[in-house]
Amino acid sequence: MTREEFEELVAEALDRIPPELTRLMDNVAVFVEDEPPAEDPGLLGLYEGTPLTDRGEWYAGVLPDRITVYRGPTLRMCDTREDVVAETEVTVVHEIAHHFGIDDARLHALGYG
Repeated sequence: MTREEFEELVAEALDRIPPELTRLMDNVAVFVEDEPPAEDPGLLGLYEGTPLTDRGEWYAGVLPDRITVYRGPTLRMCDTREDVVAETEVTVVHEIAHHFGIDDARLHALGYG
């Protein structure tokens, strides 16, 4: 799958997030990279920033939070295009949930691990 096709899958996954949630998202940007950092080669996605639940009146003038979805590990773990679509959606939801302050333990319990 080309990078452009994968980026489109990420965009489609974002489009499936309910509007009532996307309206609450604040100061966050989503990126696609081919490979994760060398120290974590199986990483599918990464949230970097300050979750909404941790922001206070001090939160102003900061760079956007960053959600990165990694193409390489996703393609290597999936056997079919349908698998890639499903895994990409899970990864996008997982990382957006971190933006809302939901931790890994809760996400795993909800099936977004």
